[in-house]
Amino acid sequence: MASDSDSNDTVAVSLPNREGNMNTKPPVWPLDASGTLTPPLLTRCDRDGREDGICCKDLKDEDNRTLIDPDVVRDVVIGLSDGLTVPFALAAGLSSLGASRLVVAGGIAELIAGAISMGIGGFLASSAERDHYHFMRRHTSARVQRSCIGEMEREVCAVLVPVGVDEQTCQAVTKCLRDVEFDPEVDANGSSSDEEAQLLRWKDQVGLTPFLLKFGEGMEEISKRRVYMSALTIGFGYLVGGIIPLIPYFFVSEAHVALVYSSIVTGIVLLIFGAVKARVTGAGQGAGGYIWGAVSTLLVGGTAAAAAYALVAWLEDS
Repeated sequence: MASDSDSNDTVAVSLPNREGNMNTKPPVWPLDASGTLTPPLLTRCDRDGREDGICCKDLKDEDNRTLIDPDVVRDVVIGLSDGLTVPFALAAGLSSLGASRLVVAGGIAELIAGAISMGIGGFLASSAERDHYHFMRRHTSARVQRSCIGEMEREVCAVLVPVGVDEQTCQAVTKCLRDVEFDPEVDANGSSSDEEAQLLRWKDQVGLTPFLLKFGEGMEEISKRRVYMSALTIGFGYLVGGIIPLIPYFFVSEAHVALVYSSIVTGIVLLIFGAVKARVTGAGQGAGGYIWGAVSTLLVGGTAAAAAYALVAWLEDS
């Protein structure tokens, strides 16, 4: 009878389907689950208590857009913004000289040099940020090794107390993180850890050091792949953005006429780029946000082009 009672209280887990494959999603346990099995913390949900039976992770807001990685957006914005602005300003300035061939030659030279320079700049900036993180990780790890438990508790409290965590919980968190960092090869049963735990140890992803770096200093490691991707994204973005203002000069021999077409094309692209940027960054909240993103981007590019054109025209007259 006791076994029958326990089996009635136990929540069923995922079973293989007809093809023999396990379900990709883990089972969801109710909050008030009882029985011989203890439900995992990450699989508990009150969806059974809702009328629609939807899990919290599946609930959607009205604005459920999927945003792009902010680091990628930053690199794309830097590359495209400079690519649309600098070659356009240069072409506008050279247009006062009257020959489209001169504008094309100067624009292509600047475009290639600018794309390489921007890519190298992105690579060096990301590398410097990565080197700084490695230095701070070594410095923080050495400080954790030589500091007492009281000092570590104070630092953890400085991070968690402002967000509403009590001191007792901070002490428990400090002890847990300290034990993991100083003795990662022993698990709760006192036996040797498995290969996965060793991998975590050598990747420096557990313990007080990564906790203080991420939540205390607001720093995360930048992978080598991210360093190269940043350089390629910025350089390619500059190349794509910079070729747009030069397109009319390939087909119109008179630079002053080509400048009009270039201004129209570049203006339209700047407006679209500004609106898309507001969309992918989450800045656009309603029509006003998209309009402001488009107009502000157009103003930046137009101001740079007007300044370059006026400067070259003034030098030519003088």
